[in-house]
Amino acid sequence: MAKLTQANEDYLEAIVILAGTDRLPVRSVDLANRLGVSKPSVNKAVAVLREEGFIEQQPYGDIYLTDAGAMYGAAVLERHNTLTRFFTEVLGVKADVAENEACCIEHVISEDTFQRWTEHIRQSLECCPAK
Repeated sequence: MAKLTQANEDYLEAIVILAGTDRLPVRSVDLANRLGVSKPSVNKAVAVLREEGFIEQQPYGDIYLTDAGAMYGAAVLERHNTLTRFFTEVLGVKADVAENEACCIEHVISEDTFQRWTEHIRQSLECCPAK
């Protein structure tokens, strides 16, 4: 599976959020609004995601996640949510700071490091639950 740029991962993550668990179609205008970008920016990113096989879209039509796109986007979203929760709930970081920092880290942390980190946290919580 190809590794996307941070920006394209953000687009894919947003599509996953907008499509929901039922993988509903997503309109380009909704994606632009969610990310605060222009429609031409969405069109450019959608072209890359389509070429990489992460989405399907007829010309000027709705955006649909492929299985690969749903899996990749869900992984980015999981890293984001897990990091955000850890920063806010464990470290006590303010929500807006945690959100911004999680967004940066989610793109650079390797899958191996993320899995090792989450396993360490899980074991720490089993060993020494919060009082």
